[in-house]
Amino acid sequence: MYSNVLVALSLEHGISEQALSAARALLSEGGQITAAHIHEPPNKQIMYYMEQNVAEKSYQKAQASLADRLQGEADVNSVILESQSAGRAITEYANKHKIDCIVLASHKPGMKEFFLGSTAALVVRHAHCSVHVLRL
Repeated sequence: MYSNVLVALSLEHGISEQALSAARALLSEGGQITAAHIHEPPNKQIMYYMEQNVAEKSYQKAQASLADRLQGEADVNSVILESQSAGRAITEYANKHKIDCIVLASHKPGMKEFFLGSTAALVVRHAHCSVHVLRL
């Protein structure tokens, strides 16, 4: 069905299995899956009070966590995107890399985002491709 699927993973939540299964179900034979984690670097004002290499350590920890999460998934490429906005990072990556389907999970939203979580809502509104939202 789709040849280039982006799976947005949150390393803090155990949703990778459901998201990867959904991506495989949507993938055409010979297609490609890319798993992405959005790493939010520490705020610049906070960095003033922290050790100089804390941002690099945080990024390396995210890389290691993503590698652990995808261990045994030889057919899945991985990428870490750095951004203060997960939704914006996902849509920009998808648009730039000709992704034809995005798979992401959405938590139960609060009153502000009644039907979708804020990241999922932003991706649905701004992506130039199909978006499959998993309600978890």
